[in-house]
Amino acid sequence: MLYDVNGASAYCYTGGRAFDAAKPTVVFIHGVLGDHSVWAWQSRYLATHGWNVLAVDLPGHGRSGGEAPKSVEQAADFIAALLDAAGVQRAALVGHSWGSLIALETAARLTERISHLVLVGTAYPMKVSPALIQASRDTPEAALKMINVFSRSTLAPPTGAGLWVYGAGMALGRRVLQGNREANVFHRGFVACDSYSGGEAAIAAIQCPVLFALGSKDQMTSPRAAKGLIDGARAAGKQVQVAHLPVGHNQMTEAPHETLIAIRDFLA
Repeated sequence: MLYDVNGASAYCYTGGRAFDAAKPTVVFIHGVLGDHSVWAWQSRYLATHGWNVLAVDLPGHGRSGGEAPKSVEQAADFIAALLDAAGVQRAALVGHSWGSLIALETAARLTERISHLVLVGTAYPMKVSPALIQASRDTPEAALKMINVFSRSTLAPPTGAGLWVYGAGMALGRRVLQGNREANVFHRGFVACDSYSGGEAAIAAIQCPVLFALGSKDQMTSPRAAKGLIDGARAAGKQVQVAHLPVGHNQMTEAPHETLIAIRDFLA
């Protein structure tokens, strides 16, 4: 489905179902060098079990036009504008990695319009090594290989699907990077993660329950790096759940079923 957001076309995968205003809505937000397809398992299931699904391609990524966001705050502005364009008054937000920071910032800004917040593979601060930031700018192919090694704990998910998650991750990253000739979305996304400084204020401002879905073998965003947000949410009196998944950073593809169950049960 395409929406006009800030004068540009924004693509959202809906799980093959038409939008129904009578149903609750969940918005899926991908991370750096991702698109809507990283949520294929989870979005398809929820779309066939009572939810409107908007698995978005961020601006300048995948099938969406517009300028790629330079910061978490710019991306949060886009998600808010997308909800307005879709006519969604209240939604759950699910974000992975960079997308988790975008979801967090959006939830803090929209407060009561957000019913649930799911942060998958999150960390705060989400610092990126200077060497990796430089590599994403100067030698993106080498950097892509590095993050796909560090992001994976298995070669294929034990789901019977037979997916080669490393190869799929490489192919997706190349496609997203090469799909935008105006900006290096790899470097831009890493800089946005590294420079975001609003996490403490945002977690205190949200007005909805929050789920942290963390990979116990995550080398990109260590579960320990989410402790500050978890403690901040609890200190602010938020309803907090934490799910530990037995995989690395790409929870949605390495543990698709476990990630889905955590999200499904939380939303229920």
